[in-house]
Amino acid sequence: MKAFTQSLLGLWTQLGINQRVTLVVAAAAVVAGLIGVVLWSHQPDYQLLYGKLSEKDSSQIIAQLQAQNIPHKIANGGNTIYVPADRVHRLRMDLAGKGVPSGEGVGFEIFDKGQFGLSDFVQRTNYLRALQGELARTISQLDGVRSARVMIVQPENRLLVTNQSVKPTASVFVELTKPRLEPEAVNSIRNLVANAVQGLLIDQVAVVDQKGRVLSEDLKQDPTLASASSQMRYRQQIEDYLAKKVETMLLPVVGAGNTVVRVSAEIETESTTRTEEKYDPDGQVVRSQTQTEDISNSSEQRSGGSTGVAANTPEKAGAEPAASRPSNITETNRKNRTTSYEINRTLTNTSRQPGAIRNVTAAVFVAQRYAPVPAGAAPGTEPVAQIRTPEEIQALRKIVINALGLKAVDGQSLDSLVSLQELPFLTEPVSAQIQQIQSETRIQSWIETVGAYLPIGVGALVLFFFVRMLSRQKPEPVPIELLSVPAAAGGASLGSNGHSVLTPDMLNQLIQQKPANIGNALRDYMAVKKN
Repeated sequence: MKAFTQSLLGLWTQLGINQRVTLVVAAAAVVAGLIGVVLWSHQPDYQLLYGKLSEKDSSQIIAQLQAQNIPHKIANGGNTIYVPADRVHRLRMDLAGKGVPSGEGVGFEIFDKGQFGLSDFVQRTNYLRALQGELARTISQLDGVRSARVMIVQPENRLLVTNQSVKPTASVFVELTKPRLEPEAVNSIRNLVANAVQGLLIDQVAVVDQKGRVLSEDLKQDPTLASASSQMRYRQQIEDYLAKKVETMLLPVVGAGNTVVRVSAEIETESTTRTEEKYDPDGQVVRSQTQTEDISNSSEQRSGGSTGVAANTPEKAGAEPAASRPSNITETNRKNRTTSYEINRTLTNTSRQPGAIRNVTAAVFVAQRYAPVPAGAAPGTEPVAQIRTPEEIQALRKIVINALGLKAVDGQSLDSLVSLQELPFLTEPVSAQIQQIQSETRIQSWIETVGAYLPIGVGALVLFFFVRMLSRQKPEPVPIELLSVPAAAGGASLGSNGHSVLTPDMLNQLIQQKPANIGNALRDYMAVKKN
């Protein structure tokens, strides 16, 4: 061990000032790196405890962690908290038992504790607060939404409702994590809020983001198409639907990217109501019939004797009555029938709402098709375009007409409603596209290879420059004049040529004076002596 130490000291004494500084700096860097690696390895593995926290929830969680002396890290301006990985799940259960985090606003946990003596107004206010908080928490779970706030306005609860037109409304403020929220997500927020509040219509829910943009304005339903914006939006939806329908119809025939379809639709924007009443005199129907029949019979009979006293004298008992005179009989029959007829009457009420399609025209561009390149063709041979025949163009036009459901009106030709042309698209040839794809693939593979071996190359380059720098460092040369000491000094003797001769005593003296560079000085001295 002592010999090893002496050899190290001897090597250290042979190094120059620059070599010593470089060696010390390199050793310090290695030691610092080792210390950093050791410290980093002893640090705990932090994992996410909670993210997207509000300031109130973040302060409560940090207070709980500090009370338990648990190490933690804060990121994203206090919205994200990291703790050691072995304590994540236990902390989440403990904090959940304490109601932390509570989320945005107050939820239905406001009713967990019994509160007596509260008025009906306070109870309804607490319910509204809880509903707003629960909706805000749910909306915050959507992709692209960092936080949300919901405000609901309900009509005042009165015994007698004086204004029936007052309806509940709601507004939603969302803070987004991306530039814009998709219309489907905005519509889902509107439906979520509208279905959670009794009597709330979906068009009465406004959604606003942090940049002040009203995201729900373009999604409002307008069945009457009263505004110009709703008319343009409805027309665009119809045209996009029909154009996509035609493109999907032509896709198996001409291939992807070989068609351009534009559809123009004329939309009915006026609402009409028509009432029509028709009478048909030939179609009579018996409505009522009355029949009356009167029968009357009358008879008159006369009786009596002759005139005079004998005729007026009462007859004796047992005597036969006098003969009667013939009677007059009258019989009358009368029939009356009344019939009422109803004329056939047709009453038609027709209401036509706006939005009907009055006319549709389409313009279709079809790319030229190319014949496949023969197998034995020379490299770089371009494919030859094959122009479609008029029959093929007409067949494609019929496909478009049938897909749009067009019908001839007022003798108008269907071919005039669809313009279909075959034109060469401004695209690169197939061979050029293949070469471009191959070159891009090759470049991508090179980038991946370079990325994999780049750290190794950088490390080797740094090591090379470090070794080269060390090799250029030379010990300080000792002037040869120090070795050319006069003969009178230190026991030096003169040679035949008049120069001093180096003696052992002089060499010992020089080693004591300059031990670091004596070897180099001796080599230079011997070289001079040889010359």
